[in-house]
Amino acid sequence: MKRKYIIPIFVPHQGCPNACVFCNQKSISGEAKKVTTEDVRKTIEYYLKNFENDNTEKEIAFFGGSFTAIEKERQEELLEIANEYIREKKVSSIRISTRPDCIDKDILKFLKKYKVKTIELGVQSANDYVLEKAKRGHTFEDVVNASKLIRRYGFILGHQMMIGLPESTRQDEIETAISLCKLKPKMVRIYPVLVVKNTELEKMYKEDEYEPLTLEQAVDRAKEVYYIFNKKKIPVIRLGLQNTDTISNPKNEKSEIVAGPFHPAFRQLVEAAIWYDAMVTKIKSTTVKAKIVEIRVNPENVNNAIGHKKENIKKIKELYDVDVKVVGDETLRPEKIELKIKEIYKNFLDEEDKKTTTKMK
Repeated sequence: MKRKYIIPIFVPHQGCPNACVFCNQKSISGEAKKVTTEDVRKTIEYYLKNFENDNTEKEIAFFGGSFTAIEKERQEELLEIANEYIREKKVSSIRISTRPDCIDKDILKFLKKYKVKTIELGVQSANDYVLEKAKRGHTFEDVVNASKLIRRYGFILGHQMMIGLPESTRQDEIETAISLCKLKPKMVRIYPVLVVKNTELEKMYKEDEYEPLTLEQAVDRAKEVYYIFNKKKIPVIRLGLQNTDTISNPKNEKSEIVAGPFHPAFRQLVEAAIWYDAMVTKIKSTTVKAKIVEIRVNPENVNNAIGHKKENIKKIKELYDVDVKVVGDETLRPEKIELKIKEIYKNFLDEEDKKTTTKMK
């Protein structure tokens, strides 16, 4: 996707008609008070001042609540401020996030009038049973209908899904990804469920009614759904919640996270796992027992191929007894990988055959 600067405006919990078991938007966004018009202007000006002075597209994004369920006067107030910057050519577009049951033709006509370009839907799951357990308050049919309407009215469609929801299985999440691909979103966000303070999920967790995914499980599940979207060329624009003062390791005093697969570099862990699979596949495809190999990838993928704290290199050495050297090669496309065998193990059986032949003589 084309590079874009995002100016995030958080409107925590505004517009949400109910509280999902996993959600405390005030904690997740780090915002505890109602955002004023002055706050919005200050935020926009701050980001514009700190962006690089180039021609990269700039977009104002309203996150954190169900934007289209906010009182219409409040929506107009926020969108009008954003439109001032569009008219002044300081930003080029507006993005909102909302619920699928808060989309209809009249709402879309209203958003079109205020130059909203992208609408992200909080889908979470395609399984109605899982949605009910999470107390989402809508069905997957609402997602289907809203997605079709959004695309029909010419908006860019985005989806957000979760892994590790109560009673959601690995297969549920794979099927969710497959179902979302059929609705043709232009981008997707994947979030592992974290147990946040002052949520119903925290109560479930403390009463042993919910067990969060381990970090290893979350990475593995995220990797599987990433593969599905990548195969359909649908960009995954975020993996995991952004690390902040309140969204951080549960051991941190200020953290609002009680438990769950939090990691500040969650995306890197997932992408490293993907490159690990690719490297192992290459190594296994060789017809000799490699001792040292050189893996060549595009320079932008070197860190992911090596893995977080060189975990991929260590794991391949431990499991396959192969030393791996990762080298950047600008001639390779980002998705490509090449392997060169630098040294092989001497064949033990061949050596034994030679000894036997010598003795027989």
